[in-house]
Amino acid sequence: MPDTTNKAGAQPAGRAALLSALDASFSRDEIDALLHARHDNPFRVLGAHRLDDGRRVVRALLPGARSVQVVARDDGRPLGTLTHHADDGRYGLFTGEVASDAPYLLRIDWEGTTQETEDPYTFGALLPDDVLHQLSNGDAAVVNEALGSRAMTVDGVAGVRFAVWAPNASRVSVVGDFNSWDGRRHPMRKRHYGGVWEIFVPRLGPGTRYKYEIAGRDGGVLPLKADPLARQTEKPPATASIVADPTPFTWHDDAWLAVRSERQRSGAPISIYEVHAESWMRIEEDGWRTLNWEELGERLIPYVKSLGFTHLEFLPIAEHPFGGSWGYQPLGQFAPSARFGTPQQFAAFVDRCHAESLGVILDWVPAHFPNDAHGLIQFDGTPLYEHADPREGYHQDWNTMIYNLGRNEVGGFLAASALNWLEHFHVDGLRVDAVASMLYRDYSRKAGEWVPNVYGGRENLESIAFLRRLNDDVKRRCPGTITIAEESTAWPGVTAPVDQGGLGFDFKWNMGWMHDTLDYMSRDPLYRSHHHHEMTFSMVYAYSERFVLPLSHDEVVHGKGSLLGKMPGDRWQRFANLRAYLSFMWTHPGKKLLFMGGELGQLAEWNHDQSPHWHLLEDALHAGMQRLVGDLNRLYTSEPALYERDDDPSGFGWLIGDDAANSVFAFRRIAAGRELVVVVNLTPVLREGYRVGLPRDGHWQEVFNSDASIYGGSNRGNGGGLHAEHDGRHGQPFSAAVTLPPLGCVMFSSVDPGHAR
Repeated sequence: MPDTTNKAGAQPAGRAALLSALDASFSRDEIDALLHARHDNPFRVLGAHRLDDGRRVVRALLPGARSVQVVARDDGRPLGTLTHHADDGRYGLFTGEVASDAPYLLRIDWEGTTQETEDPYTFGALLPDDVLHQLSNGDAAVVNEALGSRAMTVDGVAGVRFAVWAPNASRVSVVGDFNSWDGRRHPMRKRHYGGVWEIFVPRLGPGTRYKYEIAGRDGGVLPLKADPLARQTEKPPATASIVADPTPFTWHDDAWLAVRSERQRSGAPISIYEVHAESWMRIEEDGWRTLNWEELGERLIPYVKSLGFTHLEFLPIAEHPFGGSWGYQPLGQFAPSARFGTPQQFAAFVDRCHAESLGVILDWVPAHFPNDAHGLIQFDGTPLYEHADPREGYHQDWNTMIYNLGRNEVGGFLAASALNWLEHFHVDGLRVDAVASMLYRDYSRKAGEWVPNVYGGRENLESIAFLRRLNDDVKRRCPGTITIAEESTAWPGVTAPVDQGGLGFDFKWNMGWMHDTLDYMSRDPLYRSHHHHEMTFSMVYAYSERFVLPLSHDEVVHGKGSLLGKMPGDRWQRFANLRAYLSFMWTHPGKKLLFMGGELGQLAEWNHDQSPHWHLLEDALHAGMQRLVGDLNRLYTSEPALYERDDDPSGFGWLIGDDAANSVFAFRRIAAGRELVVVVNLTPVLREGYRVGLPRDGHWQEVFNSDASIYGGSNRGNGGGLHAEHDGRHGQPFSAAVTLPPLGCVMFSSVDPGHAR
C-alpha cells in the first residue's frame, strides 16, 4: 500500500475514509482511552488484527515517531505502511493494512533514527491460567518464576517478559530508557483472573532500566513504581529496577552443601560474626567508600576465619532506599543492594564463603516496609501490600507500613523472597527481624489503637499462619538451611515444630539473657551481689527454646555505648570485665553472636557512617581482646562439651550458683566422655584457694584463662592445671583449690579415661 500522507501530516479524504473503515470495529471512546493511556486491554486494539472483510490491519502506538513501515521478519520485504490515525499525528497512533500474514517487524523512523523491532502486541498471553491460579493462592515457587522481569525468548524472539500484580489498577505500562519513560508506549495486558499485568517487549535484555507507570482505579497516574520482584536495582539514591542477567551462576559449593545440615544442627558449634556490610571497612583514601562484594571476599572472609567464627550474618542487604535504616526498611526484597555490586557478584561472595566452610546468614524483614512513593505503598492506588486500616497497617515506631499477611498474594510474595535468598543465592539461613511485632496486634500500641483478631484476642493469626507456612516451606524446599527468630517476648514454641503447634524456627535470639547479663555487667562490682540472679536466671528457661545468645548491633547504638563502654571501673578493669563476660557467654548454653567491633573492645558505639576503629589494634589491650575472641571460638568449636548438648539439660550443671557475696559462678558443661568446668569471678579481687567441687579425680587441665597476659590480663591462674582431691563439695565427690583471677574466667577440662580421644 503506497504512503499517501502529505508532508504536513494531513490525510486526503480517501485515506481518511480508508482509516475509518479499518477502525470501524472500535468506538471513539475506546480509541480515546488508548490515546490517553487509559485502556486496560491495549492488545484488543494494537498489533495485527483481521477485519470482518478479511483484510489484515496493524496498529501501533508510537508517540514521537515520524513514520512506520511493516516489513517481513525473514527477509525485510515491505508488507505495508502505517499512517497516523489522528489528523495532526500528535498521539502517535499508526494504522495500516498489510499484505501478508507473515511475521513482521516495525521499521520506525524516530526523526532520523531508524529502529527495527518486533511488535510487542503480536505476542499472545504469557502466563498460563493455572499459574495465575497459583499466584492467587500465594504459591511462593510460582511467584518467583512468573512475576518481575525475565529476559527470555518467546516465539523465537529474544526480549524481556514483564509481569506485575496490580489488581485494582485501571492501566499499567512498563517504562524505561527503551521507550523514553513514556507510559503510552508499552501499556500491558491485564489478566483479570489474578489481577496480573503482563507484556513481552522484544529486543530488550539484561541491564535494561525500567519501572511501572500505574493508573489507579480512578484513572489518576501514580508516581512511577519500582518492580516489587526486581532481581536487580540501580544504586541508591537512584530507584529504577534493572533486568537481571538470567545466566545461571556456576556454583562450586557441593562439598559445603553436603555437610551443611550437620554444621547447622542444634548440636553443632555455631558462632556468628554480625556485620553491617556498608560500614565494616570503609576506604578512607577513596572518600570513605564501602567495599564491594569482591573486596569483602578478599578481606572480610579471611578475617572472620582467622577469628574462628563459623558463620557470617549480614544486616539486611536486600535493596533499601535509606542507608540510615541499616537495611531494615527494604523495598527490593529480591535484589541484593547495588551498593556492593551485582547479584552475580553477591553469589560469588557466598560461593567463596562456602569454599572456606563459612556459613552465610542474612537478616530478612517480612514485618514492614518504608513508605517511599516509588515502593509498595498504595501500589495500584489502593492499600495492596499494606492494611487499609492504619491501626493494622501503620507501624508507629518506625513510620513504616505493615504487610497485610491476610492476603494470599502478599504472603506468597514474602515467602518467595525468603526462598529466593536460600535457593537462588545458596544463603544458609535467615534471621527473621521483628517477629514480636508480627505476632501481636497490639505491639507497641495503646488501648483503642489496635484491632482485635476474629476471636477478640491480641494474637495476629495471619502472621502466625504465615510464619508457620514459611518455616514449613523452607524445611521442605531448602534442607539444611536454618531460620532464626528475633523474638523478644515469651511467646511459646517459637522453635517448636509446626506439627506440634510451634512456629517452626530453628533458633531464637535470647533477648532475656542479653538484657539481664548486660545489666549485671554494667554494675559496679560492689553492687553485683544484690543482682546475682541476673546471671543465673537464664538457666531457668534455657531449654524452653533453642537459643542464640546475641550481643548484636542493637546493643551498641542510640546512646547505649559500646560493649567496653558499658563496663565499670578503670581502664584495666573495663577490659577485664569484658573479657570475663565474653568468656561467660561462650561457655553458656546457646549459639553465639557478636557484632563487629565487639572483638576489638571498641571504645565508641557503632556509627553506620564509619568503620570500626581498626587502629585500636595497635594497643595491647585491644589486640588482646581480639585474640581472646579468636581463642574462645577455637576452644568452643573444638570442645564438644560446649555445644553438643546445647538443647539438653544433661549438658549443663551448676556447681556454684549461689555465691552472691563473692560474685562467683561455677558450672559444668558435659558431653559424651567430656567435662569442662567453668569458674567466673566477677569482682576485682584475687581469690586464692577457692574450693570448687569436681565430678572426677585426677588431673584437670586449665584450658583457658581470660586473665592471661596474652589477653592483657594480670596472668594469675593455676599453673596449667589442678589435681582433684577426695574432698567432696557442691554435690560432687571431689574438689580442688582454685586460684580465681580478678574479673576473670578460668576453664578446666577432664577426659573420662573410658572415652579418651
